[in-house]
Amino acid sequence: QVQLVESGGGVVQVGGSLKLSCRSSVRISVFSVMGWYRQAPGKQRDLVAGIHSGGSTNYADSVKGRFVISRDNAKNTLFLQMNSLKPEDAAAYYCYARLDTLEGPVEVWGKGTLVTVSS
Repeated sequence: QVQLVESGGGVVQVGGSLKLSCRSSVRISVFSVMGWYRQAPGKQRDLVAGIHSGGSTNYADSVKGRFVISRDNAKNTLFLQMNSLKPEDAAAYYCYARLDTLEGPVEVWGKGTLVTVSS
């Protein structure tokens, strides 16, 4: 069973930085896509950043220039470096991965890590 476990969330002041990690129970090279989503209370879950197996990345407009998604295949870990944090970045952050199989795509989600931005 594939599992994703996030870590690195916490409380940070406005303008500060945090680095989230997502450890996979399997080699992350098997995933066609990995990414980070976030969900604030009362709001839908939105994509923050994604990285494809070929290395291409994409970001939500709201985080471009501030967040960087990366991965370490040797450690089976996905990262999200978050800089210049704003109050609106506060949310639960979820790691996501998609595995393409013969039966179709399989989506895997972590349980989330909470980011609080204090002013």
